[in-house]
Amino acid sequence: MAVTVWLVIFAAIFALGYPIALGMFVSSVLYFVLKGIALTTILDIMVIQFENQFVLLAVPLFIFTAKVMNAARLTDRLFDFAKALVGPVKGGLGHVNIVASIIFAGMSGSEIADVAGLGAVEIKAMQDAGYDGPFSCAVTCASATIGPIIPPSIPMVIYASLSGASTGYLFLGGVIPGLLLGVVLMVLVSILAHKRNYPVGEWVSLRGFVKVFLNSFFVILAPVILLGGIYSGIFTPTEAAGVVSVYVMILALYVYRSLGLRSLYKVFVESVVSTGFVSFIVACSFLFSYVVAREEIPALITKAFLGLGLMNSQWSVLLSLNVLFIILGCFIDVSAILLIIVPIVLPLVEAAGIDLVHFGVVTVFNLMIALDTPPYGETTFITSAISGTPLSDVIKEMLKFIGFEFIALFLITYIPDLVLWLPRMAGYQG
Repeated sequence: MAVTVWLVIFAAIFALGYPIALGMFVSSVLYFVLKGIALTTILDIMVIQFENQFVLLAVPLFIFTAKVMNAARLTDRLFDFAKALVGPVKGGLGHVNIVASIIFAGMSGSEIADVAGLGAVEIKAMQDAGYDGPFSCAVTCASATIGPIIPPSIPMVIYASLSGASTGYLFLGGVIPGLLLGVVLMVLVSILAHKRNYPVGEWVSLRGFVKVFLNSFFVILAPVILLGGIYSGIFTPTEAAGVVSVYVMILALYVYRSLGLRSLYKVFVESVVSTGFVSFIVACSFLFSYVVAREEIPALITKAFLGLGLMNSQWSVLLSLNVLFIILGCFIDVSAILLIIVPIVLPLVEAAGIDLVHFGVVTVFNLMIALDTPPYGETTFITSAISGTPLSDVIKEMLKFIGFEFIALFLITYIPDLVLWLPRMAGYQG
């Protein structure tokens, strides 16, 4: 009875379009009431368990870093550097878009931050240069997918708190897949650029390149400090997030003087609001996961997989879960999938002998593609609004890029060394 009410209420709240966190909270509280469990247990689960997840402290710091960079227009300097780096290539600004996202990925940890901040600069530059709106939006959406794959990564931090996998090894595991995705997308951009005769990028002299490099040097240094600090053992990922957030704030206030105290206050407020929203979702997911574990739902799912013959190999399990995430990603918010579905399937993954770092990177990669897939693809809505391009045109163009993203997803799913080589070089024993 209690489980039925729990599922029905959760599904009803979600179907009515209310926030996913509300559905998790209300349905779980009703479950507690019907089961006669003391309601004080709710606070124990939501507060104490949240406090024990030290790694989650990195999330608000990465959110703050991305917002400072966008508000201070430090992303403009990254784009100018990427533009000078690519040079005179057919469809040059499309490639610049991807390279800029790779660099920005080392600071933001968020696909939405990439699209909303750097994307506005990229789309305007591409349209001014003669690129059509749908292509400009599609390449921006696709390249932003790289953001949470190349470290740092907010979704990887959350996955680490759910699975117990090392955040540092997850970050390392995302480097090659992120670069691979960049290469795959650049191949598609080259094909489309030659087919449609898009403009050639600008030639930058050595003197001009040096000037642009020096102008953006301190911004480019941010991911070097962050990743260098983590992998040299100087910082934990959480400490590195704190260091880079302070560093970016100093750049904005004192080095480039592109952010005033009033604007910084606004950034703090926005960061607190975003952090509060994320924190409530995570805390509610702990409550929801408690019910899932108490009712032994993971064991039931594992048994169902065994009955369907889907546990015959790691290949079949990974294929099944990838398809599940892809389908869910078309209709459900990424955070909901990460916080609700992943804890349920983790026992299945461990039973199949799949490495948790490998699975974590594959999962994050898959869920970032979900942000591009209609009808729920948030990035397509954002770029359409930024550029004034009809959403239907953006989605139509986006399908080509999604196809190439799936190629990269297939490769990292079935060639685990693409994910695990760097972590193993750093001492990972998985």
